[in-house]
Amino acid sequence: MILVDTGPLVALTDADDQYSAECTAAFRRVRQPMGTVWPVLTEAMHFLSDLPKAQDSVWDMIARGAIHLIPLGPEDVPRIRELMRQYADLPMDLADAALICVAEREGINQFFTIDKKDFGVYRLHGRIRPKLIS
Repeated sequence: MILVDTGPLVALTDADDQYSAECTAAFRRVRQPMGTVWPVLTEAMHFLSDLPKAQDSVWDMIARGAIHLIPLGPEDVPRIRELMRQYADLPMDLADAALICVAEREGINQFFTIDKKDFGVYRLHGRIRPKLIS
């Protein structure tokens, strides 16, 4: 599975986004299942708040299973909190921390993101460099 960050969700649904063409091409090449977490979905909906059709496109991707929603539970809170403290100098936001937490929990190491700066710094389990798809 590949974990999807906010940037590609926005770029895939907003043709005016600067990363739209790049992300659309990458999305078409990917053959593995894709997943994301609620904080990423929340962030994408916020960025697309002035584009209701783009928001609907994100909902459609979720509804048709193109992108799966991976659950987070109370047991994930300590690790998410720890990650946000560890990377406070970036700072790491909730969406990124939730993605890293799920990646560690589920043994996933691939991310579809445009945020190469931050994801280039993050380490899974403190040592494994994530593989970035873009």
